[in-house]
Amino acid sequence: MQNHVSRRAVLAGAAGLAVTVPAAGPALATAYAGFRVVRQKAGLPSVPEITLPAGYTLMTGTQYQAASRAEYLCFVQGEADPAGIRVSVRWPDVPVKDVIAGERHLALERDPDDRFRVTFTLPVYRASATADSPTVQVWSYLGQPASGLYWHVEHNDPDRAAGVWPTVAWPSGEVIAVQSWMAATREVLVDSGLVAEAQRRSHFFALMGFETNNPLHPDNPPHWHMSYYPGPTMGAAKATVPHYWVDALGRTFYNGQDVQGGGRTPYRVDQPAPIYDAEGALVITTTIRAGGGLDLDPPNGPAYSIIAAVGQDFTGRLKILKGGRPWRSVATRDNVRQGKARMDVRGTDFHSRTDYTYDPLTGITR
Repeated sequence: MQNHVSRRAVLAGAAGLAVTVPAAGPALATAYAGFRVVRQKAGLPSVPEITLPAGYTLMTGTQYQAASRAEYLCFVQGEADPAGIRVSVRWPDVPVKDVIAGERHLALERDPDDRFRVTFTLPVYRASATADSPTVQVWSYLGQPASGLYWHVEHNDPDRAAGVWPTVAWPSGEVIAVQSWMAATREVLVDSGLVAEAQRRSHFFALMGFETNNPLHPDNPPHWHMSYYPGPTMGAAKATVPHYWVDALGRTFYNGQDVQGGGRTPYRVDQPAPIYDAEGALVITTTIRAGGGLDLDPPNGPAYSIIAAVGQDFTGRLKILKGGRPWRSVATRDNVRQGKARMDVRGTDFHSRTDYTYDPLTGITR
């Protein structure tokens, strides 16, 4: 496994740096911090009692406060205090297991006279609630931009569902299929030499899915990305970001392809979607197949296709064709409660299985 990369570092282009709390300096007019209170045992969503110091308030609105079966999420605003403010949480009849802020487990002080109360120190220093997205995102990083292939995997837990996701049927098939789509696409991008060429040019591809646990970002309907950034960071000009929508069987049926500065173009079955670099040179073309598969065509060949191994069900093993012939197959598994994931890749004379463990509350790989 590659080293963990913080979300802030990726967005800033400083791959490889961990999240750090800045040293105390001039106070911001208003700063923000989020935290998740994790229950010992999932149950009926409810709201704990939260006590903040004078001058600090909870942000209002469903994007800033969310109760799920497993957790309660909220955001605080007030004067910047990187050293941290003291917060007390009392959750009647709900024992607290943990409190997460950023990608950290906060130290808890438990009230000896009240087993439902915990107190902790919460650093407050973010410039906005959105800047504290790491608190709500449970991602594992499997590739860095500098390698030519950035890849993060969202670990979606139905008991943590937030935003629109508690109000609709849980997308179990989509969650499974999206991880397999990314793993299969990774095989194509590496074998074709496209990742090596992107790295040579200080560009990168980005594989990403969708998340069901982040009310700050309405990430629906279910989809996945194979994006191209013609530069070292996600701020690269003329970046191309496809949004491959999938159905309950994991079949890709629509691509809303964004080009930075150029808007979105819709592509459907049998409509080639070219991806160009910043100078207008063709990098790769993807085409949605009838039945939910995807063709990936590098400009110099060979052509690859990702299809379901059995019928049109992409929630199971995926098959990869190279030059029209069977080449490899890919299956993934993710146990979000235990923090254990597996990617299994097979070919006629090839077998690779990658197992990794991660913190189920933060996504950080171990």
